[in-house]
Amino acid sequence: MTPNTEATAAPQALTKKPRLALAIATAFGVGYIPKAPGTFGSLVGIILTVLTHPISLLIIVGKLFFHGGPGIDIPTFRGYSAPVLFLVPSLVALMIVALLGVCSSSRAATYAGLDDPQYVVIDEVSGMHLTLVLALMPVGLPTRLLPAGDASVFALYSAFSLLNWKYVLMGFILFRVFDIWKPWPIRRLEKLPGGWGIMADDWMAGIYAAILLRVALHFGLLTFHIGWV
Repeated sequence: MTPNTEATAAPQALTKKPRLALAIATAFGVGYIPKAPGTFGSLVGIILTVLTHPISLLIIVGKLFFHGGPGIDIPTFRGYSAPVLFLVPSLVALMIVALLGVCSSSRAATYAGLDDPQYVVIDEVSGMHLTLVLALMPVGLPTRLLPAGDASVFALYSAFSLLNWKYVLMGFILFRVFDIWKPWPIRRLEKLPGGWGIMADDWMAGIYAAILLRVALHFGLLTFHIGWV
């Protein structure tokens, strides 16, 4: 009787619902939205990007609770102003979401018996996050340290870009276009095993979108005013 009991218990263990993995893979339930879950996943990516940039978050908190903009202290490195450090929380969040995305999407796909279940949207979250952060990266990262005045400008520039509806909307549209269009090598990346295939194609779409978004910034197509600080 013992062998039969073990044989029955084994399949049950294998099909146990990975609740935490599904929660992460679906962006805590967003993926279960019946229509256009990928679009809503991208919106979660926008929110995540804004909330993980320390200055944009301080600006929001200041406007909501203190009726004014916050004071900004520029971080330093070896005695020099280092505004790129403002992007460290964003980059750390980017890495964490990417790694969690690979693990959780792989488990969710295995549980569903599908290569890429529609309700898995952590890939859109990560791809959208990558788009908005990558387009703001300084060309000289991490070696170029700026004078204090330029550092302050960069801190505000990066924060206000994430709060600029033109920047966010264009990034969103570009990412969704590349995510749906899937130019080379996005479709090839989809064939990578497990969660890597689910995530990598959206990362590539995010890179394409970030390049065009950076071009738009360079030519001043996304100008904005900061008089409301």
